[in-house]
Amino acid sequence: MASRRSSRILKPILYTTAAGLVGSGVLYATYRPRDIPGSESAAVPPPTYGEGGVFRPPKFPFAKSREDQIADLKRSSGTIAEGVGKAKNAIGQWFGGGASTKEVPGDEPYDLLIIGGGATGAGIALDAVTRGLKVALVERDDFSSGTSSKSTKLVHGGVRYLEKAFWNLDYNQYALVVEALRERRYFLDTAPHLSSWLPIMIPIDKWWKAPYFWAGTKMYDFLAGSENIESSYFLTKSKALDAFPMLKKTGLFGALVYYDGAHNDSRMNVSLAMTAALYGATVVNHLEVTALEKDASGKLNGARAKDCITELNGKKPREFTIKAKGIINATGPFTDSIRKLDDPSVEEIVAPSSGVHVILPGYYSPANMGLIDPSTSDGRVIFFLPWQGNTIAGTTDTPTSISKNPVASEDEIEWILKEIRRYLQPEINVRRGDVLAAWSGIRPLVRDPNASKTEGLVRNHLVTTSPSGLITCSGGKWTTYRQMAEDTVDEAIKEFSLQTSALANPPRVSGTEVGDEAPLDGTCQTHRVRLIGAHGFSKTLFINLIQHYGVENEVAKHLTASYGDRAWTVVALASPTEQRFPVRGKRISTLYPFIDGEVRYCVRHEYAQTATDVIARRMRLAFLNAQAALEALPTVIDLMAAELHWDKARKEREWKETVTFLGSMGLPKGKLTLSRKDVESGRVGKYEDEEYQLYARHDKPDETLESDAKYQGNPVMGTESGANK
Repeated sequence: MASRRSSRILKPILYTTAAGLVGSGVLYATYRPRDIPGSESAAVPPPTYGEGGVFRPPKFPFAKSREDQIADLKRSSGTIAEGVGKAKNAIGQWFGGGASTKEVPGDEPYDLLIIGGGATGAGIALDAVTRGLKVALVERDDFSSGTSSKSTKLVHGGVRYLEKAFWNLDYNQYALVVEALRERRYFLDTAPHLSSWLPIMIPIDKWWKAPYFWAGTKMYDFLAGSENIESSYFLTKSKALDAFPMLKKTGLFGALVYYDGAHNDSRMNVSLAMTAALYGATVVNHLEVTALEKDASGKLNGARAKDCITELNGKKPREFTIKAKGIINATGPFTDSIRKLDDPSVEEIVAPSSGVHVILPGYYSPANMGLIDPSTSDGRVIFFLPWQGNTIAGTTDTPTSISKNPVASEDEIEWILKEIRRYLQPEINVRRGDVLAAWSGIRPLVRDPNASKTEGLVRNHLVTTSPSGLITCSGGKWTTYRQMAEDTVDEAIKEFSLQTSALANPPRVSGTEVGDEAPLDGTCQTHRVRLIGAHGFSKTLFINLIQHYGVENEVAKHLTASYGDRAWTVVALASPTEQRFPVRGKRISTLYPFIDGEVRYCVRHEYAQTATDVIARRMRLAFLNAQAALEALPTVIDLMAAELHWDKARKEREWKETVTFLGSMGLPKGKLTLSRKDVESGRVGKYEDEEYQLYARHDKPDETLESDAKYQGNPVMGTESGANK
């Protein structure tokens, strides 16, 4: 009897205690202290005033000049340009041509020659060189000139892939999500200035959908494990509207918010390439591979290449040979073209898919909250995200053919705008004329022979080796570039019997004695190798720039977020304004915080060779506003001409080719025929298309609205008002 009575008492106590412990565990897991990437203090503190009041800016290491890099490539086969390799200053001379060649004792061939300077190729170069291998990377156009600059700007695991993995019981989709969530954290840790966390809202229109999306976002958090930062949460209708005021109120039940990363894709790509160069890789853009070379046994041992910049300067480029023990193909959508240089009969493995994005003004979305529409009218997913002060919306997913600069079709642009209208309040008029830029990026999806359309294609990466030894890395996504690189280098080491080694004297990328925590012992350490600009970055670095150089607040924030601690060098290269404030930094566009010092820095320290390199991939003006980019183009060309010693013919060629490129970025057709003189005289602002009626351009300043004209004074506050009696 006594035992029964004690059992009745103990069971409720035990159940209550267990429930309390479980609840406490859940609360702790949800609200525990978080280590948020980018929020910690800089590994290298900002420069301070030393003895005697002298300001000592950081002394950053310089990569070799482009000309010296090309000489190294030639030296691998024993042929170098006479005089090249002699005294060159640290920032290099950026143009060449005309030098005679001679045979000299060449260096050993490269361990690896990487073809392709996108995210994958640059990631492979950094991985290989930090393992002690001798590495060369060549790119026909510019770093991130293709798919790598035309992404959705997300660093994400992929909530839609998780949903597909669940419903289709697809392990490959599940593995992709898990891999991407792990890589997402490495991404944010190694480049905190170029990436950040972003809350993304999923609007819910029916009450019964709330448990479904809640379970999905919680599973997303769970799969991230210890690499997760913030937990997903539910918002009531009122809280959702408070966080995203533009949302349509009708039919809104609430919203789920989960966290992913956002980044500046092309600047991340350039930083990967330049970090690899600092570690000793030979990295050259605008160098085209024209043929692959094989030895007597049929194995690849090199490539023929030519310098495209020589051709832009009006001279005939000379082909030369680059010798390497192994060759890696990392050319994204153009993967099959390189594979066919090796074997013309090879079967194609890439299924290209077009992803269109549009840029809208920043007022279309909150500055710190994105949105995903998981169920568009035709079943596709669309993102609506703040980016660089504007709003990016996309993407589509349709089969396409491969071209260098694909153009977004009007049908796809209108589809995106139509889907946006479904979620925004009806009084917000989503206008075609509000599209500031639009582009199409080609996703190099790996072909699945059992899939009937591109939505069934998985963006897992694939590493293959041909009989002649060409290693190809294809597929994948931006977030997993590092893992793709690691897998590819592992395969190359095994295939070519390469010997890795520890780096005895790694470069001080930080510009100080502070190095990376990564032990560069010959193993893969790219998850710990910080990229150029990361060591001295902190969320408050912009204040130091303002206080020392007197730059505008908006400009200082932009520079630190784009260049990290290299913002010190960028501002030092900016022209004085001769004004009280700002003291330094002349804007190249009145609408955006890009300044003249960036153009000089990108030419001297980031291998920028054309105006498109600067205006699209170093500064993102072409992606943010195509017409603003056109207006800034004369200034950019003049600044680059002074640095690179362009003649009149080269400047005219740069104008034509850059305007043509801006056509692929959404520049209205009526402005593609404008000359430089037209632009400098203000013809860009003369609207002859649908944008003419967008705003009240011609209302006189003294006109008042009818509602404001009913009373000359304020009747409520007048002395005769009844309220004052």
